[in-house]
Amino acid sequence: MLFQNLPIRKKLLRIILLINGIVLFITCVTFFFYEYYSFRKATAEKLRTIGKIISANSTAALAFDATDDATETLAALRTEPHIVAACLYDSTGKAFAHYLASDHTDSLPRQPFRDGYYFTKLYLHGFQPVMLEEKRLGTLYLQYNMSAMYERLGSYALIIAVVMLLSFILAYILVRFLKKSISVPILSLADTANIIYNRKDYTVRAVKFGNDEMGTLTDAFNQMLEQIHHQDVRLREFNQQLEQKVKERTAQLELVNKELESFSYTVSHDLRAPLRAIVGFTSILEEDYASQLDDEARRITDVIKGNTHKMARLIDDLLAFSRLGRQEITKAPVNMAAVVKETIQTLASQTDTSRVQWIVHPLPVVPANENMIQQAWVNLISNAVKYSANHETPEIEIGSFGRNGQAVFFVKDNGVGFDSQYKDKLFKVFQRLHRSDEFEGTGIGLALVEKIVVRQGGSVWAESEINKGACFYFSLPY
Repeated sequence: MLFQNLPIRKKLLRIILLINGIVLFITCVTFFFYEYYSFRKATAEKLRTIGKIISANSTAALAFDATDDATETLAALRTEPHIVAACLYDSTGKAFAHYLASDHTDSLPRQPFRDGYYFTKLYLHGFQPVMLEEKRLGTLYLQYNMSAMYERLGSYALIIAVVMLLSFILAYILVRFLKKSISVPILSLADTANIIYNRKDYTVRAVKFGNDEMGTLTDAFNQMLEQIHHQDVRLREFNQQLEQKVKERTAQLELVNKELESFSYTVSHDLRAPLRAIVGFTSILEEDYASQLDDEARRITDVIKGNTHKMARLIDDLLAFSRLGRQEITKAPVNMAAVVKETIQTLASQTDTSRVQWIVHPLPVVPANENMIQQAWVNLISNAVKYSANHETPEIEIGSFGRNGQAVFFVKDNGVGFDSQYKDKLFKVFQRLHRSDEFEGTGIGLALVEKIVVRQGGSVWAESEINKGACFYFSLPY
């Protein structure tokens, strides 16, 4: 836009002056051309009248071949200073008499043209028939100098220029005087808006300068500021209350965390001590009274120690699950292929995986907490080994793919699988889909996997069918 980035004062001034200039220019040009054509028409009519008079006075001279009378008749044109030449032609088209102004140097036409009046650049040429009743005796030629018209038009142009200049000056003065009634209220609103934006002070109000549209706009602006001010006050009060509630909740959470730490300490020390005592006394019973224990008694002592060790593992898993929620997450690039390789080697040293057929695809490097993510891999791969152990040829496939800006990893086995309608229970604490006498475990491993992955911005899910294996997925951001 032509005036888009100008201040409103300059914008108003230039728009009004531009409109004024266009209107004046159109008016003056219209007046100029009207005068031009009016003058041409009046001049042609005047010359036509003179031509009729001179032709009427020249009939006798042509009729009686009186050259001197014709010359004297034409000489009367001296009273018209703008008629610079005249010529009287007889019926054969031969020049009979002529008149030339003293300063005229142009030659006369050798013979008359067709009747009428014609404009050229400098002259108006007229050919008037000389008639006696119905008989044509000759032709009168008149030449009119148009310099008077150009002088008059030049005067008009000068007058127009002066009028336009004076009009611009007057319009500029009036605009400078009157524009305040428009620009001042708008500038006041703009200044008020800038103050509010810079200071964030919604108590400021715009000044009202009248009851026109700008006054209505100012009232609406001030009412809007009033509403914003009230909302800002309520928001600040709400923020203060929220901050207080956050402090209270933080204090409560700190107290709960301390209680959890105290509970963890109790579990770690007070509960382990009785378990160690149970295992110790059972071992003493087996060693000192071995000769007095029959097979059933030995089976019972093995059950006691087995359940005690299971209880110890359950306590360890619960402590790990509890501590995970309080650990700080620090991420670094993790080579997933190396982590999986190390996990498989560790499992091979702890359990028999000689029958397992491993299919490990290339895995990407992703940002994660290596210790936590390694625990997730351990739980998923050990589950795959455990639940596919009864298969004749256990097969475990590990791989990855990209989806929605995240790396998705999977561990797939051909084991017993599970009913997919219960897959939402898999990642909950103590939720098991198989009996403990079929497959050992505490029911916390998959819950620990979900917590590890979710805390690092990912998600976990599983797909399976009974006796057709299972596939566990987890995703992590790149």
